[in-house]
Amino acid sequence: MPATTPADRPTAKTGRVNHTRVHLRMDGRTKRVLERAAAYEETTVSSFVLSSAIAAAERVIESRERIILPTTDWDTFCDTLLNPPEPNEALRAAAHRHRERVAECAAGGRQPAERLTAARDSR
Repeated sequence: MPATTPADRPTAKTGRVNHTRVHLRMDGRTKRVLERAAAYEETTVSSFVLSSAIAAAERVIESRERIILPTTDWDTFCDTLLNPPEPNEALRAAAHRHRERVAECAAGGRQPAERLTAARDSR
C-alpha cells in the first residue's frame, strides 16, 4: 500500500480527507508504459503518476526559483552587497521619483496600487 500524502490525511478543521481529481487522456501505449512502471514500483498507476508529477514539478520550481552561482560570481555578488557602489545619477533620479510618488499617495489618501491604476487609466 502506498504511503499517504498530505492531501490524503484528514484536515484539522473538518476531519475529512481532501481529494481532488485530475483526468488524463492518453493513448493505449502510454497507459501500458505507466502500468508497467507502476508495477515495477509496486504501486498504483495513480500513485506512480502523482509521485512522478510531483518530482517533476519540484524540479521545475527549483530551477526557476533558485539561482546557483559559480564561486567567482558568488564572490562578486557578496562583495557588491557588502560594498555597494555609490548611486549614479539614474538611481538618484529613480529614488527621487519614488519619494515623490509615495508622498503623492499619502497626500491623496490613495494606496500606491490605486495610484498606479489611476495613472494607467489616465493614459
